[in-house]
Amino acid sequence: MDPVTLWCIGFTVTLLLFIVAIIYVRLNFGRCLSKADLSGKTAIVTGANTGIGYYTALDFATRNARVILACRNIKKAVEAQKRIIEETDNEEIIVKELDLSSMKSVRNFVREILDEEPELHILVNNAGVLGMPKIITEDGLESMFATNHFGPFLLTNLLLDLLKYSAPSRIVNVSSLVNTMGRIEFDNLRAEKYFNYHRIYFDSKLANIFFTRELARRLEGSDVLVNCLHPGTIQTELLRNLPSIFRWPITLIGKFFFKNCDEGAQTSIYCAVSEEVEGISGKYFVDCALADHAANKISQDPGIAKKLWEISEKYTGLVA
Repeated sequence: MDPVTLWCIGFTVTLLLFIVAIIYVRLNFGRCLSKADLSGKTAIVTGANTGIGYYTALDFATRNARVILACRNIKKAVEAQKRIIEETDNEEIIVKELDLSSMKSVRNFVREILDEEPELHILVNNAGVLGMPKIITEDGLESMFATNHFGPFLLTNLLLDLLKYSAPSRIVNVSSLVNTMGRIEFDNLRAEKYFNYHRIYFDSKLANIFFTRELARRLEGSDVLVNCLHPGTIQTELLRNLPSIFRWPITLIGKFFFKNCDEGAQTSIYCAVSEEVEGISGKYFVDCALADHAANKISQDPGIAKKLWEISEKYTGLVA
């Protein structure tokens, strides 16, 4: 057989395997099939102006919820608000400013919510950042870890009484598969010793799971559920802060194998509305299914969870 024919056969086989791989990956993406109606319910979604946060808010709006888009970029949030209203005919879409890297902003946001909203049934801690330079905030916190963990920690705790009052209610924390590469360095949570943006992101996503587990323990006996999840590897603006040498190859591969933002929002939606999650709390989900086995093994350590909680209380000013 001549070399050209061999090359053609090899290319064809490789192409077919590539197509099969794409089909296999995409067929295994989980999807929330719940038909739950959220009429009369209020939901907050952080980072709802773009990415999976936008599609999470869009889904809630489609289910007739009152949806609060909690965003740092108000201009983009207003644009998202208009698109959601146009697509769903749901006028109950509210924009509120929230910068999770600032504990003052978190407190101002909560003050407005408590003044204006009689009930709160769903809180989705979706917003996150990756690839940022080292910035120390006015609170003395490293901005990435503050946005990804400390801000959501304070936000959730300050809204907890309202969530309890409105029960049954749910809290959803968006983590990431990279939690498996994370560790909790108690002497470097504010980048006191060194700064590495990969390390900060990995560790903050592990912190999301510890926060979920400890909060679930503290909420035992209440009708407030809290769970966390890996949304999948997604074509998202989260990559926008990465150096171009990493961003472009990842984007190219993602065109074939990564989820789009609608697909990436499905597990957040599932944890927030699905009847299948009733009675389940403190767990880790992937592709709309329980996946505690896939989380970092140390995330099961209650001692670390308790210590991280206590330090977070101190660093965010939740306790003196």
